[in-house]
Amino acid sequence: MSASEGSSGGGTVEYIQHHLTNLCVGDCDPVTHKAASFWALHLDTVFFSYALAALIIIVSWRLGRSLQTDVPSGFQNFVESILDFVAQQVRDTFPGKNPLIAPLALTIFLWVWLMNFMDLIPVDLLPLLASFLGIGYLKVVPTTDLSTTMAMSLTVFALILYYNIKTKGLIGYGKMFLFHPFGKFVIPINIVMTAIEELAKPLSLGLRLFGNMFAGELVFLLIALIGGSAAIGFGLLLVVPLQVVLDLAWLIFHILVITLQAFIFMVLTIVYLGMATTSDH
Repeated sequence: MSASEGSSGGGTVEYIQHHLTNLCVGDCDPVTHKAASFWALHLDTVFFSYALAALIIIVSWRLGRSLQTDVPSGFQNFVESILDFVAQQVRDTFPGKNPLIAPLALTIFLWVWLMNFMDLIPVDLLPLLASFLGIGYLKVVPTTDLSTTMAMSLTVFALILYYNIKTKGLIGYGKMFLFHPFGKFVIPINIVMTAIEELAKPLSLGLRLFGNMFAGELVFLLIALIGGSAAIGFGLLLVVPLQVVLDLAWLIFHILVITLQAFIFMVLTIVYLGMATTSDH
């Protein structure tokens, strides 16, 4: 479905809704094609998420087999700079040593960045190619799906719970709810405040990434609609150059956005796990 078709046929709202609808299987609404219950699966989200994860694994494996110590290639230098960057963030943020934190931080940074990068592909390109295969809906940016961002944040939250209990013990972790942050005289308030503090961690991780990427995708869709409006009668020769300039400007800015969001998700993960492994929290 092209921008011109969306604006001339079903309208702007229908065009945007079409591009924001996942390829849903299972218990999906037959009219809106949205998930109707927990027993629905977004195939496009799963496909692109796992495809990008496989890309990281394959590239890492190939690079590991061709490492050069004397005269490293430009790509090897680039990868090593990313490794040094992530390692420095772990050293600066995480107290003590843990063999899981640095690999986890690197995986999160690369995977989130690649999923965000899919937003830079022209919005109509892959859905149009998918339509030739009979696929009516396709969302190519996994991080614009709340299921993706919340699944990642809940996985991090499970690690937070694990390290809290491992470091403080089950009783010690329970005492944190009773006596933090105001002491033993206001235990009911402590329980509520600490529960909110703990639940805010996965929510802040998942909703921040989803909100920023969803908003970025909407901007790309609105810019794409400019060309569709021009085809209807706004003056194609006048409006299309404006669309190109706006698209290029937002693309350059969005590269910073997708990198910043991957960095924030990684750093907050390190911070939260660092808090979990500190016994005096």
